[in-house]
Amino acid sequence: MILNGLRVRWRIFGLLFALGLLAYAQRTNVTIAADRMMPDLHLTQLQIGWIEQAFVIGYALFQLPGGLIGQRLGARRALTLFGLAAFVAVMMIPVAPELLGGTALFMVLVAAQLLLGAAQGGVFPVSSGVFETWFPVRQWSLVQGAQSMGLNLGSAITPPLIAALMLSAGWQRALVWSSIPAILIIALWAWYARDTPREHRAVSTAELSELGEHVHATVAARVPVRRLLRMLRHRNTALLTVSYLLMNYSFYLIANWCFLYLIQQRHFPVLESGWLSVAPPIAGSLGAGIGGVVTGWLCPRLGLAWGFRAVPLLSLPLVGVLLLIAMQTADPYIAVAALAGSFGCIELNEAAYWAASMAVGRSDAMAIGGVLNTGGNLGGIIGIPVVAWLSGRHAWGAAFAIGSLSAVVAALLWLRIDVDEVVTGEAAAGALASARHPA
Repeated sequence: MILNGLRVRWRIFGLLFALGLLAYAQRTNVTIAADRMMPDLHLTQLQIGWIEQAFVIGYALFQLPGGLIGQRLGARRALTLFGLAAFVAVMMIPVAPELLGGTALFMVLVAAQLLLGAAQGGVFPVSSGVFETWFPVRQWSLVQGAQSMGLNLGSAITPPLIAALMLSAGWQRALVWSSIPAILIIALWAWYARDTPREHRAVSTAELSELGEHVHATVAARVPVRRLLRMLRHRNTALLTVSYLLMNYSFYLIANWCFLYLIQQRHFPVLESGWLSVAPPIAGSLGAGIGGVVTGWLCPRLGLAWGFRAVPLLSLPLVGVLLLIAMQTADPYIAVAALAGSFGCIELNEAAYWAASMAVGRSDAMAIGGVLNTGGNLGGIIGIPVVAWLSGRHAWGAAFAIGSLSAVVAALLWLRIDVDEVVTGEAAAGALASARHPA
């Protein structure tokens, strides 16, 4: 009865929520399994860093191409293709050690993570295009924040799940069993999803009317080179991307290295580290949801420019403070709490960044989202080897100090971002300001 009463757009959102959750579980499982992979496969911590780096490189490089593929193929086909490729990549990791060893194994593990990154690179830019097409403008911040909750739930579920499975069945079976649900979600998406509301037979006239003029929104089938260059050169695109890059150094610092930090620096045992490393993504999940609601509430009251700026200007400096507390405190549980609070403050900003990219990108939201997330993941490409090098020399404090400074600079850049100025030259995004009451 409840599902029957849901608007179709919320069922579409539910599938995207699940796809995002599984994507983050897939990307997180190797970072958790690394503690057992290193002795079993004779890998160094620096090699694990390069394996993780391969994911980020593939993920970053495929953001814009993934968005362009989404606009070319449509979200339904594109996300099905991306999901299947990601599943194959994850399965390569536990299977490869049965067939290979030494340098050949290391290269296959790097290739598997590179493929996983490329397969997932288009997921969130394409999701932005789905939101732009399926939801009224007033709900963009809400759905972006809610989807980010799913991403962090995936990160929260994975550490204790993989840690427990590793202890009972070994890391290889842990990776296989935790990835099986992905096939079901991919099949459901391929069967149920459509690229626009008007294509879906279950969408009622009432639901179409709720979209108002936005019901005619489309995703461009292709992006001409001149249009793409105009997007890339625009001030809003550049500032959003650089700010997101800087924020994501701190994101990757906590998301990728928290588990090993708790073992190596704070000396927690593996299983307890698995449970304690759940705290940051749970805080991140709450932060993402709250950020989506708050940003959506602020925009019609403060106007777009300050509505999107307000949360980053308040929360990102707090990220810097909490990272310094985590670094300086002698109490390991206070350090865990500070890391959780810092991650929650980071995720408060996801709705602002992604909804702002939709507001300035409009029908090219997939492409603009790809550019934004390219910058975000450059934060990982830069940060992961830096943290790997510093942590390998027990200089965790320096890694945290860099994250603190990056978060503050990311906040200051928002003062120059004006989302009232649309990158593609379409109708102004100011429609969001008049949309006060989400359905």
